[in-house]
Amino acid sequence: MFLVMKKLLFSFSLIFLLNSVFAQQSPTWIWYPGDFEIWLSNEMQNRRTERETYFPPFWRMDSHYVLVEFHKEFELSSPEEITIAAEGKYNVKVNGKMLPGMPSKVALNAGKQKINIKVYNQQTVPALFVEGKQVTTDKDWKVTFEDKEWIDETGKASSQSGTIYVNAGTWNFNSLDKKPSAFKLPTRLEQAVNSSKIGEGTLIDFGKNTFGFLTLHILKGNGKVGIYYGESKEEALDTNHGETLDVLNVNLPQAKDSTLVNSKGFQYVYVVPNGNVAFDKVSMQYEYLPVEDRGFFKSSDEQMNRIWEVSKYTMELTSREFYIDGIKRDRWIWSGDAYQSYAMNYYLGFDSETVKRTILALRGKEPTMTHINTIMDYTFYWFLSIYDYYQYSGDKEFIALIYPRMKTLMDFVMKRRNKDGLLEGLAGDWVFIDWAEGLSKKGEVSFEQLLFTRSLETMALCADILGQQEDKAAFTKEASLMRDKFMDYYWNQNKQAFVHSRVDGQQTDDVTRYTNMFAIFFDYLNPQQQAGVKKNVLLSDEVQKIMTPYMRFYELEALCVLGEQDEVFQQMKDYWGGMLQLGATTFWEEYNPAKSGIDHLSMYGRPYGKSLCHSWGASPIYLLGKYYLGVKPTSPGYQTYVVEPHLASMNWMEGKVPTPNGDINLHVTKNKVKIKADTGVGNLKLKSKKRPTSKQGTFLDIGDQMYELKIEPNRSYEIDYLAI
Repeated sequence: MFLVMKKLLFSFSLIFLLNSVFAQQSPTWIWYPGDFEIWLSNEMQNRRTERETYFPPFWRMDSHYVLVEFHKEFELSSPEEITIAAEGKYNVKVNGKMLPGMPSKVALNAGKQKINIKVYNQQTVPALFVEGKQVTTDKDWKVTFEDKEWIDETGKASSQSGTIYVNAGTWNFNSLDKKPSAFKLPTRLEQAVNSSKIGEGTLIDFGKNTFGFLTLHILKGNGKVGIYYGESKEEALDTNHGETLDVLNVNLPQAKDSTLVNSKGFQYVYVVPNGNVAFDKVSMQYEYLPVEDRGFFKSSDEQMNRIWEVSKYTMELTSREFYIDGIKRDRWIWSGDAYQSYAMNYYLGFDSETVKRTILALRGKEPTMTHINTIMDYTFYWFLSIYDYYQYSGDKEFIALIYPRMKTLMDFVMKRRNKDGLLEGLAGDWVFIDWAEGLSKKGEVSFEQLLFTRSLETMALCADILGQQEDKAAFTKEASLMRDKFMDYYWNQNKQAFVHSRVDGQQTDDVTRYTNMFAIFFDYLNPQQQAGVKKNVLLSDEVQKIMTPYMRFYELEALCVLGEQDEVFQQMKDYWGGMLQLGATTFWEEYNPAKSGIDHLSMYGRPYGKSLCHSWGASPIYLLGKYYLGVKPTSPGYQTYVVEPHLASMNWMEGKVPTPNGDINLHVTKNKVKIKADTGVGNLKLKSKKRPTSKQGTFLDIGDQMYELKIEPNRSYEIDYLAI
């Protein structure tokens, strides 16, 4: 009996010890949420140059809060000593008592302990790191930029300050020496594939578009080196008109390797030394965002496989500290570009942290004075991106963080409505929509009203997620009123389509694709209206064609929603395949098949103004994942999902779609499907000439030769069917 009791006591002690070990939190650097993201975005977006000239963004740039208060209460089971580090000057209070100096070590007694630390930093983000056995910094610390604590004439501190506290911001800075202000993307060595003497210089070819820091090896002499970058050979060799260049001053009696401090996007580099400067060869340090390679697609169609791979590489290059537009020119965070990057990311790396960083950076600080990027439609894409993120990730915590900023931005939008409750461009507003020749932005453009309506619906959905019932009711009412106006003011029964705009209270005659295709995948149309839009707009040669991958993304999605996957598959091969035939190693900002030669390189009135590596060019990743592999969540975070594969002209395809808690693996031929999912409950939908069969379950006949099978997690399914 004694031995049994002794063993039990030992077991309980071991369990308690293990629980204590696992309960101990690893410390991390914390800050006011959004501040690191804003500071880092400022650092990144102010690196742009145009022919050696500093070229900053043209919208308002905000800054971090310079003084931040952090606090948290602890119940300590035993005394301990904590280590404190901060980026900035700081003070410490324990249970309301100020400690002298800026202590790096503080002894705490057992029992209830409240730690308050204020950090000031004008240059970089005020950040805090606390490490102890029981007391550590984590996302549950509370933080504010104004604690409103005052002391009255008796010396008593205020007991109710009315301060709004929020949970601290974090990322992955999980050690004392890994400071947020020192963050840099990693690099790796890459070599050029070819080098040739041309004129007075050397043309270096890296084989494909790339991004990073150039290194000149065994550089020596006295003079200058002109370095001319190009996404094309023509651009690099045109020293007078290329978009980006560096001029390196050299004074090196002893040879050394020299790596430039400015990163650039390029495939070709033309290096022209002056004076007695010489070098041996040129390499580069490729800069990248480390993201796990999760999403995957491969098929019997080799051209489509190549399109997927180039799309993936395009996405890799434009995924940096944030999702940017392109690697050569702007390197800024544009909300419309980022919105598409988020969608592609959900079918590739499922990198939630970069999505959240980008959303926070775009929002900036109060007070709201302009639309995001000054563009009305880009404000609405920002709203839409938040609910999409929740649907894919299930991250309610982020919705709670961002919701107050959603409300203030929506308040800004609502105050800009005209007497009819509609939106039109006011002073300082850019109504963008797309790069399209002759596209009117005059009056009340239907596309803006449509995005506004959807944004109001998004507000109601997010309010419901957070249990904000009054907000939900208010936004639901506004969305309903706006939707009725939109349908009444812009649907033209004779044209069986939405018109482009209203001017002076009257519909214009012009019909464009934008509003019509968005209304389809927003599910705003009845079957008769869908058929009208499909015939009179999407499949009509009389409506102005779309020439940017940006809006092709949405046009092809609308066609997929209408069941036109076969047509879309061929259009992807023609459009993105057309760029490949012209030698593209990444996908472009704009592609017009009617152009030829160097005309493909020009844009904005400049011979090389076009970006040949643009984030919105990578949309086949999303289309292939969602509408061919056919995987999409039907409840937040893939708790439930649907898989509806479509082979189009492929004999077979296989792929992997990432989710927050594992992957969904799929292999499809014309008579067999294999599927295995790590998470959630799925609904496999197959169109088959006969009822599909599987040893792992029974299909339900849902009509029109469609059948369904429930997919349980962590179980492999093999299905026999006959594709139509």
